[in-house]
Amino acid sequence: MVTPDNLQKILIAVEDSSYSDQACDYGFRLAKKFNAEVALVHVNEVLGMAAPNITDPMMTDSMMMPQIITIQEDACKKLFERLSKNHEDTTLYTFTRIGNPRDEILNAAEEWCADMIILGTHGRTGFDHFISGSVAEDVVRKAKCPVLIIPKGE
Repeated sequence: MVTPDNLQKILIAVEDSSYSDQACDYGFRLAKKFNAEVALVHVNEVLGMAAPNITDPMMTDSMMMPQIITIQEDACKKLFERLSKNHEDTTLYTFTRIGNPRDEILNAAEEWCADMIILGTHGRTGFDHFISGSVAEDVVRKAKCPVLIIPKGE
């Protein structure tokens, strides 16, 4: 069982948002205090695979799925570089996943044997929460390790 005395692996779920930046900063600071390793996980949702009738108005006929995946992978690498800058003293691993964010965050945590998961939350309520759901809430309910939610800052 994980206790504050043996926290060794912190998985931080990231996306390109200020909420994620706050969670990442908190996670790196916590890892430094515990001399823990950090893994960043980013999940790309591919809507075309899950809902083939939904189209992106920005997507042209010439864009094919492999090109979209390549663009997402490049953006993810840049995101990891930006978030890990100034944290060279922390052992860092990165995971890029494609699929449902909740499932992929939980899978990465289990595969990497994470002692804690950290993620930010958009803080949506009411109708927005009903429509979009809450990845954070789903992760908390299903995780096998402690989960730290960093609420949206002011």
